[in-house]
Amino acid sequence: MPSVPQHPPVPGERRTQEQRRTATRAALLDAAAELVVESGVRAVTLARVGERAGYSRGIVTHHFGSKQALLDALAKTSQGGFVPGVGELPPGLDRLLVLIEGYVRELGRDGVSGRAFLLLWAEAATAAELSASFRERDEAFRADLREDVAAGIADGTVRADADPRDVAVSVLGQLRGIGLQRLLDPDAVDARRLGRAIGDQWCRALSA
Repeated sequence: MPSVPQHPPVPGERRTQEQRRTATRAALLDAAAELVVESGVRAVTLARVGERAGYSRGIVTHHFGSKQALLDALAKTSQGGFVPGVGELPPGLDRLLVLIEGYVRELGRDGVSGRAFLLLWAEAATAAELSASFRERDEAFRADLREDVAAGIADGTVRADADPRDVAVSVLGQLRGIGLQRLLDPDAVDARRLGRAIGDQWCRALSA
């Protein structure tokens, strides 16, 4: 989801070079996300990102090197930690259900980074410069889902005949599809209510 917030330094305290670098990178990614949401992927250029963030194009180039690298970084950071706390849970049915419900709930917050990720993901279907990165992101997501199902089968909470691969593809497709619907018509998706309903559906479908 959004990049880690940068806390202002204590008066009299000087930030280290690494802190300044981290703050600059976060500001550039925030600016890129805003441009994607406002005007689409094609509107993103290194110069416009730098201008939006209050830096020169040279600073953007120094941090990312190219527009593709910038978009790759945005895709990774915007989904990292998207559902707070889920990374601390052990693999299994409980983690899977927390992830599903939490993911839909977070979609309802309409955060800039989350919206940018979904727009980039949709664009990746036809944009070769984005497709490799998003295939990698989706496979990492599916791998986590497969791990949850396999762990649930092993501990007896998930039906033995559940196929981790099929469940992973189905859950990912459902979550992404809901996200795109939310982008197109926010009023059509009650994220909090829908998250609970979908979590209940998967609980009934998978429980041993």
